[in-house]
Amino acid sequence: MIIVDAHEDLAWNALTFGRDYTLSVVETRSRESGKEAPKHNGHTLLGWPEWVRGRVALVFATLFVAPSRKKEGAWDTQCYEDVEGAHRLYQASLDYYLRLEGEHPDKFRRICTQTDLKQHLGEWEGEQLDEPKVGLVILMEGADGVRNPMELPEWFDAGVRILGPAWSGTRYAGGTGEPGPLTDDGRALLEVMAELGMILDVSHMAEEGVLEAVDRYDGALIASHSNPLARLPHSAKPERHLSDRSIAMIAERGGVIGVVLANYFLKDGWTTSEGRQAVTLDEVAAHIDHICQVVGDVEHVGLGSDFDGGFGLDKIPLGLDSVADLRLIGDKLSARGYRPWEVESVLAGNWLSVLRRALPEG
Repeated sequence: MIIVDAHEDLAWNALTFGRDYTLSVVETRSRESGKEAPKHNGHTLLGWPEWVRGRVALVFATLFVAPSRKKEGAWDTQCYEDVEGAHRLYQASLDYYLRLEGEHPDKFRRICTQTDLKQHLGEWEGEQLDEPKVGLVILMEGADGVRNPMELPEWFDAGVRILGPAWSGTRYAGGTGEPGPLTDDGRALLEVMAELGMILDVSHMAEEGVLEAVDRYDGALIASHSNPLARLPHSAKPERHLSDRSIAMIAERGGVIGVVLANYFLKDGWTTSEGRQAVTLDEVAAHIDHICQVVGDVEHVGLGSDFDGGFGLDKIPLGLDSVADLRLIGDKLSARGYRPWEVESVLAGNWLSVLRRALPEG
């Protein structure tokens, strides 16, 4: 069984902290001991040996930068002042993935087409390779790097396959901490995305934007990293999570929702003072099960860990040490009565179905 993780901020970490994801988690933690990265982003959870050991064959690798109004300190370098600055930083993130693949072709492969996906999965399913490559599907998180919807084909041609209009509020949609609807520019953006065949990611959009986007957008859509609001009723930012209504509508459109593995997204009101032991993998299984109960089947939920996305080892459930341990979530689902094919759907199959429908031929 392979695993697909639908949200990992690799470029942001590499450009902000200099993290080298060809190294093991253990080596990166050792190298960063006493340095800035763990203070601001926790001890890393990602590394090439762990992806391979955990059979994490495919990740949705993000292009992420933040507006300067969200800058957290001098260390927070990937922040933009205006549209041109956003474009420049998003392009730098994309260039990082091009370099990563170019310098380590034995370890990483961008997945842009159906042919890429078929070849990649064939290698993982075969027995000829002891160390298969990790596949990267490029996801732009927040669309401010797109200066005008009409330049979106340039990003698509460069390999971006998934786009989320919002992180915080953008010119295209309200977002986390800054809720609001789609804007006219956002509606124009969705039209061009549909023409190109891009996958729409509604994570971080406020509900009014999610509901309009799901109703308006003709193409494939997902929520790469969002948890059920019903299990987090006291959240300070409720727009960051999905209502049962949004979950049902996403599922009706054939979308998939990736469950985030941060403790504060799993246990309502969790704080670091409680420690990791206050959250177990049972909480992860409960979030997955909630989505399944809302939609009536197991075909619309997966994993969107958001590992290294503002949190590290001290803020994930007890029982997980790194991305290599994602398979353990399957054990918890099995204990709840999920059948083997259902567990496989959650860990990989549902995301692969989206990609098989949405990626262009080639």
